[in-house]
Amino acid sequence: MGKTVADIMTTELIVLQEEDNLAALEPEMEAFGLRHLPVLDGDKLVGLISHRDVLRLATSRLSADPVHASIDRQTAETFVAAVMQTEVLTIGPDSPVSEAARIMVDRKIGCLPVVAADGKLLGIVTEHDLLREIVREAS
Repeated sequence: MGKTVADIMTTELIVLQEEDNLAALEPEMEAFGLRHLPVLDGDKLVGLISHRDVLRLATSRLSADPVHASIDRQTAETFVAAVMQTEVLTIGPDSPVSEAARIMVDRKIGCLPVVAADGKLLGIVTEHDLLREIVREAS
């Protein structure tokens, strides 16, 4: 039998809560090389925020009001819930790796949160995880 998502997923995650603000989010994402951060309510997945979402917010704020407000203040006053994607494709831990790869390619997405049947976040599968598995299999 082939590998499952649980075999290759990343389980050590940095996660956000809906009420977190965006003040230090972009620098932290850059510093840790993170492209996607799951958003939780307790241990349940409720959304996802991507580096692209954060950049889009910064760009819209710059063009919207460049004279009256600083980006830092606006970002600190914006909460994750206002920016996060709430319609997030997910996958179960027992799904084949090939299924995760197919979904990511077909939908042109960079990650799939891995959730249990009750919605609890277990991990995340990223493009990097898939590439690492390809290299491992080729070795």
